[in-house]
Amino acid sequence: MHRLGILLSGRGSNFLAIHRAIADGRIHDAEIAVVISNKPEAGGLESARSLGLTAVAIPQQGKGPAAREAHDAAMIAALTDYGVELVCLAGYMRIITPAFVEAFPNRILNIHPSLLPAFPGLDAQHQAFDYGVKVAGCTVHFVDEAVDHGVIVLQKTVPVFDEDTAETLAARILEQEHLAYPEAISRVLSGRYQTIGRRYLPR
Repeated sequence: MHRLGILLSGRGSNFLAIHRAIADGRIHDAEIAVVISNKPEAGGLESARSLGLTAVAIPQQGKGPAAREAHDAAMIAALTDYGVELVCLAGYMRIITPAFVEAFPNRILNIHPSLLPAFPGLDAQHQAFDYGVKVAGCTVHFVDEAVDHGVIVLQKTVPVFDEDTAETLAARILEQEHLAYPEAISRVLSGRYQTIGRRYLPR
């Protein structure tokens, strides 16, 4: 049974999509070992508790590089204690340290609401809308030391309609995120892939 660790900072809609996918068999032989947030008030923690899952808040104490490193060390320790095999960032609004990446090499996934490498960083949906793209979407990728940069596992596209607003576009992208993330997790847990350079190749 593969043990997943979910990291979130907000309401956790992608976490709930992952939970549903495990429950209905789209992700096989997996369980959510722990849900962790850097925000004690995060709605995703309450949702996890209501589902009977272990939910832990680990807020950062202080500011600056030393505090950031100490926080990530606490996160690594918690994930290790719960036997997490794959870390899934689901709206986790922090840039993790290189030490975090090194602790879980090629075992951290993130979902980003754009077709990377276009529009990395915050408010990607608004960036895409303001740029005037005709096709937007989302990307599930492995996490490396750079922001929104690791090897791409899966992407889903979303057309941009003339009547769209940034908000309606973001809502349709989120619908695809809820499909893409479970599919990508299932692919990675299967082990039936290889990476060559920046290419993810199923086997």
